[in-house]
Amino acid sequence: MKIIHRYIFTEMLKIFALSCMFLTMIMFLDKAMFMTDLILNRGLTMLEVGRMVLYISPIFLSITIPISVLVAAVMTFNQFSAENELVVMKSSGWSFTYLLRPVLLFAFIAYIATNAIIFYALPMGNQALKVMIFDILKTRANIDIKPNVFNRDFDNMVLMVKEKKGPNSFRGVFIADSSFKGYTKIILSEQGTIMTDQANLRIQLQLRNGSIHDMAKQGEDYQIMKFDRYDLTLDIPGANQLKQNQILKPREMSVYELKQRIEANRKNNWQDHLAEVELSKRFSLPLTCILFAIIGVPLGITSRRSGKSGGFIFATGIILMYYVSLVLLQNFGRSGRINPYFSVWIPNIILFILAIYVGYKTQKEIPFRTLNTINEKLTQFWEYLLGLFGFREAHSLPQNPPNPPD
Repeated sequence: MKIIHRYIFTEMLKIFALSCMFLTMIMFLDKAMFMTDLILNRGLTMLEVGRMVLYISPIFLSITIPISVLVAAVMTFNQFSAENELVVMKSSGWSFTYLLRPVLLFAFIAYIATNAIIFYALPMGNQALKVMIFDILKTRANIDIKPNVFNRDFDNMVLMVKEKKGPNSFRGVFIADSSFKGYTKIILSEQGTIMTDQANLRIQLQLRNGSIHDMAKQGEDYQIMKFDRYDLTLDIPGANQLKQNQILKPREMSVYELKQRIEANRKNNWQDHLAEVELSKRFSLPLTCILFAIIGVPLGITSRRSGKSGGFIFATGIILMYYVSLVLLQNFGRSGRINPYFSVWIPNIILFILAIYVGYKTQKEIPFRTLNTINEKLTQFWEYLLGLFGFREAHSLPQNPPNPPD
């Protein structure tokens, strides 16, 4: 790499790292209360929380990496343009396409990294998270079951045992099950054993030689059912939320699993639009790294008169445009209104057209009159908002203050 290429690459890397770290932390705020609840109520150690963060990170990085590429490209060349470094580069005979080389290299590396995360790290992380959640459910289920003590660790259930024969075996089991609306079942059993079903992330209490006392209508019906064996699923607080949020969904499956699901549903004469959209998105989403990079350079150069806020506003606008259209169109694909495979590629096609347009005008040094006007209006609005909250940007101060009197 040439010295100028290394310089551009390094500057982009700095902004990319800060942006990626900041955006990922923002997304983790959505999980902050969830993890705090696990620490306080489930006794998770900081090491376990760290592992959980590691397993969840691929979900967020698949989004924050493409966004950070755009932010890095816009902010880097906005800085070059605002500090007249771009003028020096052009006077040295370096064209737009020549300066674009390190940007494309950076974007290609980000593209490879995003592909690796989506195709490999994401399903592996979710599978590891699934196992970890099961271990948490299994170990926390046994920890507080003590003889002759009412246990309320399970949802809609009160449990008491007379004698504990081992970590998972009990004698003299009493259960008050209030999971049925309007009445409570009383279950008595001579023996009870906690069984774990790792495949389905489920914990069951296997009861032997007991009876169920069922009073569906208080004062009217009373039934007693005796059993030799009765399996009762234990609902641990937060387990349903863990399962709904963390067990593999189509967006968290591997490509192989998605293809298997699509083929299985197709054999049953049912088109799985949800899985088809997700499969197509695995290939379209990483490509935005390259498209964002090509668009970001001209936008950073164009917004030079507005300072760093101009580049930030442009980057935010492009990000919102892309992801809002992606969500809207993928919903159309999931509902079958448009082709599921094609739906998630429409935003990329729009970005591709925009990339060619702004790249051509920048190479030919044709002014962006419309973009400049929009940028100035947005920047004025941004500075107005900053003023309302008492903030002022450094570039809003006079660039050339008057000379003091002699």
